Amino acid sequence: MTTTRLALIAAAGSALLLGGAFLFQLAGYPPCKMCLWQRWPHAAAILIGLLFIALKTRALLWLGAIAALATSAVGLFHAGVEQQWWEGPSTCTSGSTEGLTPDELLERILNAPLVRCDEIAWQFAGLSMAGWNAVFSLILALIWIAAARRSN
Repeated sequence: MTTTRLALIAAAGSALLLGGAFLFQLAGYPPCKMCLWQRWPHAAAILIGLLFIALKTRALLWLGAIAALATSAVGLFHAGVEQQWWEGPSTCTSGSTEGLTPDELLERILNAPLVRCDEIAWQFAGLSMAGWNAVFSLILALIWIAAARRSN
């Protein structure tokens, strides 16, 4: 297995996990704050994979591994919050309210879905989406590491 092929597999894995997250969202499972945190490293890993194809720089492979490890760590933390092993963040984020009238702002607040980070929306084989993200992202990190170790 070549370094490039390993990098492509790892980047494609992040693309599939990110795509799966969006499909769950379309299926009626809106993401919580920590779900969104898990998506950013996947997007970074996809970009890193594309950059590696163009530049063939070994450092990019290590960056891909770091991105995959980051989303795995957030997924593990999120799964722990869902299992009540520890507390999660107590704050929420929202979009910009600049330029909204008071009535528009109230409408946005009243229609905003409440998505809690400490409730499991979906699970399979005893693992939530966050737990599965942690597992699969750790595997992707190992693939990135294998690619980095093979590169010269």
